[in-house]
Amino acid sequence: QVQLVESGGGLVQPGGSLRLACAASGLIFRFFDMYWYRQAQGEERELVASMGNDFSIRYADSVKGRFTISRDNAKNTVYLQMNSLNVEDTAVYYCRAQHPASGAMNYWGKGTLVTVSP
Repeated sequence: QVQLVESGGGLVQPGGSLRLACAASGLIFRFFDMYWYRQAQGEERELVASMGNDFSIRYADSVKGRFTISRDNAKNTVYLQMNSLNVEDTAVYYCRAQHPASGAMNYWGKGTLVTVSP
């Protein structure tokens, strides 16, 4: 059974930092592309950052220069370091694992809430 469990969310002041983690189990992590999404209240879910199984990286324009995605295949974990947070970053953050050769092998975590507030 595949599980993705996010952690590290919380309340932070504008300008602060948080590091999210997504621990995966039940899959061969190193084969999967990993993604971070977020969904603010009343908004659609949006892609924040991705890291392929080849360590290729992409970021949404809104987070470039502030967020850093990384992965540790030995720990089956993907991270999202978030710096210079602002109130617009408030959202539930989700991770997703997608096997690049199988559309059916697509898994989501349940999310972790990040609140940026003075």
